[in-house]
Formats: sequence, structure tokens, C-alpha cells
Amino acid sequence: MALCIHNATVIAGYARMDRSAVLVDDGEIVDVFSEHRFQQKNFGSEVRLIDAQGANLMPGLIDTHIHGFGGFGTEDMQASSILAMSSILPQWGVTGFVPTVYPMAEADMLTAIRAIVQAMGHEEGATILGIHLEGPFISPLQLGVQRVEYVRAVDLQLMQRLWEASEGTIVSMTVAPELKGMRELALFCTRLGIVLQAGHTDARYENMLEGMQVGIRHATHVFNAMSRMHHRNPNASGAVLIQPDLSCEIIADGLHVHPDLVRLIFRDKPESNIVLVTDALKPTKQQSEPFIANNEEVYLADNLFYRASDGVIAGSSLTMVEGVRNLVRFGIPLETAVKTASANPARIFGFRKRGIIGPGYRADLVLADSDFRVRLCLVEGRTLYEEGIA
Repeated sequence: MALCIHNATVIAGYARMDRSAVLVDDGEIVDVFSEHRFQQKNFGSEVRLIDAQGANLMPGLIDTHIHGFGGFGTEDMQASSILAMSSILPQWGVTGFVPTVYPMAEADMLTAIRAIVQAMGHEEGATILGIHLEGPFISPLQLGVQRVEYVRAVDLQLMQRLWEASEGTIVSMTVAPELKGMRELALFCTRLGIVLQAGHTDARYENMLEGMQVGIRHATHVFNAMSRMHHRNPNASGAVLIQPDLSCEIIADGLHVHPDLVRLIFRDKPESNIVLVTDALKPTKQQSEPFIANNEEVYLADNLFYRASDGVIAGSSLTMVEGVRNLVRFGIPLETAVKTASANPARIFGFRKRGIIGPGYRADLVLADSDFRVRLCLVEGRTLYEEGIA
């Protein structure tokens, strides 16, 4: 059944259109037009009409760095867990996601990758857009919560095995540009179309520039688990700020990155090269303890998960719609905040016909009120979540 959402504030991924309407049919956006034109149209009973009452209609949010959600995670190494994540995420505005695999023993990594592949195409919720490998070719000096025993030197044969297990679905990989053999690995991955991200890295500035030359042009959770800027060498963090063509992830919970630094990033970098992510862990929005992430117990404090054994930050409990809300609260224009969660990741990772509200694009849409509570979520035109809609 066709659907028309009208009287909406359309945040299209490229512009804001007040009092506008979006017509959806057969999984696609058919038209975007003004409320005045809507009033002149004569829709028959075959079109469901939804009055948005001025709420924000956004492109479906795309999370390109997420380990788990609602008690399910990639470390479960089961297709059922990935499908459970898919089913839950639309409640939080996510219509597409890239499950992120931790460094693990090789057999476990291969199993986790195959589980994601097995789940792809069977989603009843958010679309699985591919796989992000957060390692294993990262620096032991910038582990964060990663397990040192699973960090490896660059190994092209291992990379080939990971790629074959993915059946060509690895879309991105976090690597440390300073590692020996990284040039060869980067060229190998670039030929396969894998987006390489500098992260968990102790790189100096010159390492980052060398990495950019061979295709490492995105950065994982900027400022976190990367060498800090120094006045004699900008290092990895400085490279992200200095190089406009180096795009980056940002975790906008106000804790991983101070709000003033968030504003600095948006001041100094092209807004089109900033990608909002959650880095959410398995127990995010889980209702009861114990909380387990990456097979270790964690606890939740101030919206962050900490590893119980040593208090190291294990990751985020952020959702994408909360991240958009926080960016707006930090002073980032709503239109820009939405781009970082939709149009930007779609462009950087090559997700076609996603991230923008426009004719011919997939009908992945989120309607959220002024407090950024999700009221409606569509994936390819199908209503997957609805609350308080007349």
C-alpha cells in the first residue's frame, strides 16, 4: 500500500523543507512536495495518509560501527543474533547497519563473519549492509578494550581467508597505518573495494599521510584509541583535523569526545566527511544484568560501558537517534547532524540509493518528534516500528 507522510519537517540529507510531504510506493520514494501541493492532491483509499504534525522526517539512520544491541552481538557468532539486532534497531531509527567484528582467534573471526553472511538477506528489520572488521591488524599500544592476544602483524594470507569467508561483504576495516606491511595490505584491500579506516593506531603524522596515499582515508572513533596530537608531531588525531580529505567517525555521546571538541571538528572539517556512529556494545538497551561484551563482563556508568576487571572504557551505549539529538544539543545544525547519520555514510561506503529523501531513493525513513523519540520507521517502505501515529 502506498503511503504519504505530510505536514512534516523534511530533513532530506541535503536540505530542510518545512511543511512538506513524502510519497512512498513499492519500496521507493516517489515524490517530495510542499504541504500546499498535498492539499491540492486527491489521494484515494489506496494511499495511507499520515499527518506528521510538524515532526522531523529524516532518511533512515545508518550505523557503520556497531558491535551489538539489546543483548545480541557479533561475538555470539550466530546468525540469529545478527537478525535479532536487525529486528530491534528500527525502534531507534536505524534502517541499515554494518555489524562490527572484534579481533578474535582466527577460527572465531571466520565463524563470526560467516554468521553475518548467513543472516544477510533474511532481515525483518534494519538492513545488514556489510561487515566492518575492527582489526586484527591494529597497534598493541592503542588497544582500548581489544584483546592483545588477538592483535596480529599484517598477514595477507589471513586477510584473504577473511575476505573469502565474507563472500565479498567486508565493506570496511580498521587498521593501524604504521604497521610493517600495511602498504601491501592497503593496496590489496583497495582493489577489493574495502574502505580502510585508521584506528587503534599509534601512528605518527607521516604514517597517516603515507596511509592516505594508499587508500586509508577514513578514521575510526576519532580521538579514541589513537595517538594524541602533539605540537611537534600532530600524530593520528592531528591528521584527522588537518587533512580535509580524511573522513572520520565520531561517537557523539559527549563522553568519548568533549562537546567543545565536537564543535571544533565540525568547524575544521568538511561536514560531508564526518560520520556519526555508536560503537554500541551487545548490552546496549539490554534490560537486565549481567552485561557481557566481547565475552567479558562490563558495567554501565554515565552511559558508558566499562570493563569490570580493570575499569577500562569498553564502549558506548549510544543509539543513532540519541547521537543526532546530542549533536543538535552541542550546537550542530539539525540538517548537518542528520547528514552525518545518513547521507555521509551512504556516500563514503557506497550504499546506493540510501541516506537521502528524494525521488528514486529507497523508502528508508524515520519520523522523530522534537525530543528525538522515534514515532515511525520504514525500511524499504515497510512499517517496522510505529508509536503514537494516528
